[in-house]
Amino acid sequence: MKYFIETSWRSLNHYGEELCGDKVEVTKSDQGILMVLSDGLGSGVKANILASLTSKIIASMVNAGADIKDVVETIASTLPVCRERQVAYSTFTMMQVDKEGNAYFVEFDNPSLILLRDGKRIFVPWTERTIAGKQIREARMKLQLHDIAVTFSDGVTHAGVGQVLNFGWQHDSVVKFLEENSCPDDKASDVQLRLLNHCNQLYEGKCGDDTTVAALRVCNPVPCCIMVGPPVNPEDDMDVVNDLMTCPGVRVICGGTTSQIVSRLIDKPLTIDLQYFSPDVPPIAHMEGVDLVTEGVVTIGRVLDILEDYAANPDPEKLTVQKDAAHLLAEILLEKCTSVKFICGRALNPAHQNPDMPISLSIKLRLVKDIANCLRKMGKPVTIRYC
Repeated sequence: MKYFIETSWRSLNHYGEELCGDKVEVTKSDQGILMVLSDGLGSGVKANILASLTSKIIASMVNAGADIKDVVETIASTLPVCRERQVAYSTFTMMQVDKEGNAYFVEFDNPSLILLRDGKRIFVPWTERTIAGKQIREARMKLQLHDIAVTFSDGVTHAGVGQVLNFGWQHDSVVKFLEENSCPDDKASDVQLRLLNHCNQLYEGKCGDDTTVAALRVCNPVPCCIMVGPPVNPEDDMDVVNDLMTCPGVRVICGGTTSQIVSRLIDKPLTIDLQYFSPDVPPIAHMEGVDLVTEGVVTIGRVLDILEDYAANPDPEKLTVQKDAAHLLAEILLEKCTSVKFICGRALNPAHQNPDMPISLSIKLRLVKDIANCLRKMGKPVTIRYC
């Protein structure tokens, strides 16, 4: 069984600082995923530089096949020395998981990662060794479907010091919070946001330290295929519709003409649904075998707005408050699928496009590209097939 490794991370800056002293680096390959969280000494610019260098070095070297011993030695000899403290210091946690669920964890001076299975913390078989004068912990283990690994900087365990709590939020308290607030259908983003938001509450909105939470989750792949517009050549209609209808995951159609083509070729009726009326977004429709049918350009333009707002302020509840076509599609893209494929037809629509304008500049294609880029920045694999 090939798993999909879902990731989510976010940081809260030290109060008064423009740059975060924590850095998360995520790289993906055909084999799996590598996530590195680094915490630079102090806060602000210097800490940001230390953390960025550390995470980049680890990701680059590990992906190139280097042993962790060589990686740590390189970091120790590369980081610039702080003139004030006369040390070059950056903690890190590395989580590497392949598509078979084989995990390799490495920690140096960060709070220990927490591995959740069925909402409860499970044992991680840590071993220790000293490399370049640094005490390193590492573990190899097999993860199971729906396991969630959570790592964080010490801004989490320091949350509330001198404010809500006398001695901060200790590691055992973080474990207790995660277990007590665990839900069976939690995604990586759910766990990450829940923990980070609670830290922000403990800090009373003014973080005394850079605070970062990163999570990864082992899940089954759920592809999403979205057909946007008919192909240029009508002779390709059947091939394109077959591509959509053979998708093993979520199927979406955007566009009135497009939905009529699919309805005719698969011999399934199309019915309009006016239950969730919105003055800004045209209504959805229903078709057997398709999960969502929407209007085209207006709806996907609104989807782009929702995605950009979500990227700036992640909050899954925003996606479910409204049930119009744009929010339903945005929820599918962000929460219900692990990868996205757009089948983008290049037939011109006189209502939306200028026939004298090059097709690469059309409204529809630009919106699809912008949505794809937005999703990629949030870690979602996206492909586009033009037809």
